[in-house]
Amino acid sequence: MLCLVVYAKPKAKTASKPQPKAAVEDEFDESGFESAPSADDADDDEDDEGAAPDESSLTASQKQDLAARKKFEEEQRLDEYANSLRRRNWLKDRLVFQIGMGSRYPFMGETGMGMGFGIGAEYITRWGIALYGSGGLLPKGNDNDFEGIQLDGGYGYKVGLNYYLFPKNPLHLGISASYGTVYFDHNVEPNAENIRPLITVDGFQFDVLITYLTNEWYYLQFSVGMYYAPKLAKDTPEENPSLRYQSTGSSKIISSVVNPDGMSKTGIVFGISIGYALPELFPDDTEKRRRQREKERERK
Repeated sequence: MLCLVVYAKPKAKTASKPQPKAAVEDEFDESGFESAPSADDADDDEDDEGAAPDESSLTASQKQDLAARKKFEEEQRLDEYANSLRRRNWLKDRLVFQIGMGSRYPFMGETGMGMGFGIGAEYITRWGIALYGSGGLLPKGNDNDFEGIQLDGGYGYKVGLNYYLFPKNPLHLGISASYGTVYFDHNVEPNAENIRPLITVDGFQFDVLITYLTNEWYYLQFSVGMYYAPKLAKDTPEENPSLRYQSTGSSKIISSVVNPDGMSKTGIVFGISIGYALPELFPDDTEKRRRQREKERERK
């Protein structure tokens, strides 16, 4: 019996003895598998990619290039903001120099007689109201109806106010009211030099304008309207330049022009012009800084 007891005790110890930890790990070897990165690890990687480079590890030239790039990007952002402000009103504080022909530069004549040629200037305020003026001439030319006779030339002027709509659109619809030389014709009887003298009249004119103008320099305008010359409504040669007495001492009044009724007191007129539009004359601080940056870039 004693022998049996002694023999059983070592076996019990042997059976209950735990296996070493290394043996357990070898039994479940996961070296062939790669675990997916945790969410925290993924966030860390994204932060590393979007983070700014460590300037302490850059050379002097690299730091200079980085600073220049940052400055350029900031200037681009500021310029875009200034341009967005500018696009709110293409017309604001613009001075436009123009050259054209027709009723606004500054007059038109009887059908088939042509137009005046002239220059003008216009200042457009930030409220869309513009001050306008022009001066021009009608050149001499040969008479198409009578051989050996010339048509006299002359000068005219016009001043007025314009009002423009749609400041945010490159095409601006407008209206205009002006006063000045509105119409011309030539005396039917030539003078001693075989020149038919020019007859011009002043009056009022009302136009509809279609204008192209952005922040660029170019300017284009079409106009069509009607003139009214109060003098041409008068009945006597002293007041109406298109009428005359038939002869010296006669009381019979006849027309001085080809039209037997004299020049018409009203009529349809039109014109066309191109121009050079200066930038905004009174820019805000944002626009001033943008222009300064442009000048600095041009000097580089």
